[in-house]
Amino acid sequence: MRLDKFLCESTDFTRSMARSALARGEITVNGEVVKRATYVVQDTDAVAWEGEPLAIIGLRHLMLNKPAGYECTNKTSQHPSVMDLLDVEKRERLHTVGRLDVDTTGLLLITDDGQWTHRVISPRHQTDKVYLATLAEPLPDDAVQRFADGMLLKHEDEAVLPAHLEVVDPTTARVTVQEGKYHQIKRMFGALGNRVVTLHRERIGSVVLDPDLAPGESRYLTDAEVQSLGGMEPGETA
Repeated sequence: MRLDKFLCESTDFTRSMARSALARGEITVNGEVVKRATYVVQDTDAVAWEGEPLAIIGLRHLMLNKPAGYECTNKTSQHPSVMDLLDVEKRERLHTVGRLDVDTTGLLLITDDGQWTHRVISPRHQTDKVYLATLAEPLPDDAVQRFADGMLLKHEDEAVLPAHLEVVDPTTARVTVQEGKYHQIKRMFGALGNRVVTLHRERIGSVVLDPDLAPGESRYLTDAEVQSLGGMEPGETA
C-alpha cells in the first residue's frame, strides 16, 4: 500500500492532508523520515506521525442492541442514525447488515466487511432471524400453520418462505424467518388481521443478542461469532 493511502486509512487525513504531512517531514517509517507518497508500506514497517505509531484499522464486526427511534442509515434523516450510537474510529465506513425499522429493537449487526455482509444476508445461506413480537389482538388458532405454509403478502408476486411461529401467549409470539422483505413480519401478522405493537430481534443465525448490552450499547463480535455467520463454505473463494 502506498504511504499516502496508508496515512488516510490509519488517520482522518484526506489524501492532500497526508501529502502535506509528508512534505513537512512529520512521517517516519522505521524511525526514518519519509516524504515520498509513493513509498510502499510493508507489513513489517513501523509508521508513525509525529512520533505516534499508526496502524490500519482492520475489518470490524459489531453487534448493537438497537433502541427504538433510530434509523439503520449513515445519512442524516428525520430520525437519528444507529451509527451515532457507536464510539469507534471512522464509523462512516461502517454499514448495517440488513436493516431494522425505526420502531424495531434488538440485535443489529454492523460492519465494514462487505464480503461478510453478503454471506450473512445471502438467501442461499438460509440464516435464521428470530424476532419476538407483541400483538394488538390474540392470535387465531391457525396462525402457526399459516406461517408454516408461507403467505402471499399484498403487493408481492410470490409467497414468502415458510416461517416458524411459536406462540408464547395469546398476544406474544416468536417468529423465525430466513428472508427480510420490506416490513415482512408486520405484514405477515397483518395478513392475519392483526397488528404488531412491538418487535424485537433476538438472534441471527447462532449469534444471540448479548444480554449484557443495554439499548444503545454495542460490542465487537468474537471470532467464533464472526465465523459462524460469515464463514466460507467448502470450495467458496473470496
